[in-house]
Amino acid sequence: MLRLEDFETVFVLASLVGALLVASPALFFVFPSRAGERFSELYVLGPGRMAEGYPFNVKANETCKIFLGVCNHMGSSAYYAVYLKFRNQVEPLPNSTAGTSSPLPSLYEYRVLLSDGGTWEAPLNFSLVGVSFSGNSCFVESLRINGVVSHVGKAGLWDSENGGFFFQLFFELWVYDPVSGGFLFHDRFVGIWLNVTYVD
Repeated sequence: MLRLEDFETVFVLASLVGALLVASPALFFVFPSRAGERFSELYVLGPGRMAEGYPFNVKANETCKIFLGVCNHMGSSAYYAVYLKFRNQVEPLPNSTAGTSSPLPSLYEYRVLLSDGGTWEAPLNFSLVGVSFSGNSCFVESLRINGVVSHVGKAGLWDSENGGFFFQLFFELWVYDPVSGGFLFHDRFVGIWLNVTYVD
């Protein structure tokens, strides 16, 4: 049989549970849920700031324009680095399975500090410099990015199946890690294909 003290304990516990149930919607705003996936976005837009109209058939010294963007959904501020790289059809891209970046050198970089929910976007102008053709190969000597010229020295072979000399301009997203004191590959990359054509 329950004593009077036992009834008091049950009553107090039931009152506390009831109060928490009634207050739970208000507590959601005081202690917001942090559940959900934390991620970052990296994207490229065409010259009209749309996901269309990307430069494709490119001639030597022709200036092309795209827009590069990063969005932070990490749940806190993040410090990003975006590295621009250039490859021919046989050179390696980042490996998503292994979570490793491409071993190719970075030709240009952006550093961006974003608060949670923040977005950064910037125009990027580029042109191919020192393009030459010989038989079934095309050689790109340099890449001009926002006025800065970087040596690339890339050769590409004629792709008879797709009819062109194809190279890829791609971007990797890295994020600052305070533990290591440096930037780590964030397993995000995006790129555009370029078909290098003869000058008219």
